[in-house]
Amino acid sequence: MPRFPILMPQLGESIAEATVKEIPIAPGDEVKADQDIFSVETDKAVMEVTTPCSGTISEIVAETETSYAVGSTLAYIDATEEEATKAGLMKPTDSDDGSRDEAKESSDKQDSNLHFSIDEADVIDHNEAPSVIPTVEGGLPVPIRSTVYLSPRMRHRMEELGLNQADLSGVAGSGAGGRVTVEDFEKFIVELEQNKMTAASPMRIAVADSMRRSWSRPLATVSVPVIMDQVLDHRRSMNPKPGVTLYAIRALAIAIAENTAVAGRLIGTRIVHPNSIDIGFAVEVEDGVLVPIIRNCDDQTLSDLTLPYEELVKRGQSRKLPPAAIGTGIATVTNVGPFGITDATPIPLPEQNLVLGLMAGRVSPIWDKEKEEFVPKTESNFVLSFDHRILDGGAAGRLLNRISQLLQEPEKL
Repeated sequence: MPRFPILMPQLGESIAEATVKEIPIAPGDEVKADQDIFSVETDKAVMEVTTPCSGTISEIVAETETSYAVGSTLAYIDATEEEATKAGLMKPTDSDDGSRDEAKESSDKQDSNLHFSIDEADVIDHNEAPSVIPTVEGGLPVPIRSTVYLSPRMRHRMEELGLNQADLSGVAGSGAGGRVTVEDFEKFIVELEQNKMTAASPMRIAVADSMRRSWSRPLATVSVPVIMDQVLDHRRSMNPKPGVTLYAIRALAIAIAENTAVAGRLIGTRIVHPNSIDIGFAVEVEDGVLVPIIRNCDDQTLSDLTLPYEELVKRGQSRKLPPAAIGTGIATVTNVGPFGITDATPIPLPEQNLVLGLMAGRVSPIWDKEKEEFVPKTESNFVLSFDHRILDGGAAGRLLNRISQLLQEPEKL
């Protein structure tokens, strides 16, 4: 019976590795096609690796709590030629007397899910599985001042300990021009050992790297107070009730669709406009934040988005997002109001120009021109952070005011 490797698939854009968390199978187990056989963790979510076809698990190469690069062999499956052909692992033979070696040739067509494709070399029975060192062991990928000079001896010592320049941000150098010497470094290491230390999670490392890349651009922030009474009244009349964040997502999508340049990216001397209005929203998880993506927000009504949004919130909290919700959007909405925060400076993701922050609502006295008196209104501060190369304060303010205007007529969302 032919033997085929089960490979670590490409689990999302820019994801190069994943850590195996659970292996609910054992050698000799009979499995069906598309059966979950590995639970793996990326810096974005916990996902499943499935079988390419029905068969018998002949060998498990992967180990739990170990990171493997995309394309690495995790296990082997024995499958009939019929099952393998059906799954595209083998080419169908033109004649019944074809050799077994020819039957074992992999399909030339490459599938986007790597564990559904097979390289000719992988058919050979070998046990060596490529792996990578987990990012968490390499230190934070956030560089300190680029002008810092490190001697070859210093670099060699850091390599021995698996550290990089980011780990020296708390070290005051005693050398010329503030240079960190080997003596400074060794003293720093000794002092560290006297402190309680815990390993940073892959998600925390990913957040740190994302923020470092975000701050490579000139960012700015503006804010406006938004009256939320109409939104709250409309929400009470709905069943199911849309989340307040969803109202903001929908209003932002409409505002961007009216002028897509505001969500563009400056590449060289051109502003690249988005092809679709895909907006993410922040979901707090243990030791980090996930950003599920809602596609084509401008083409769907508030009612259309309500149930899919709630489903994404639940799946995001469990870190099991569907593949369609993982990737790159053009903007993010984050609601920190439930934490009682009334002012904040959200930071846009590196691949995005905009992030809209919703602050906690507060009842405030607002002047009513018709009644000529102050009346109590629920007011929330909306904060927009943006790439200042794309937008200036005036354009950002107009975008925020348009969002506020749209929220005064929530029934049209």
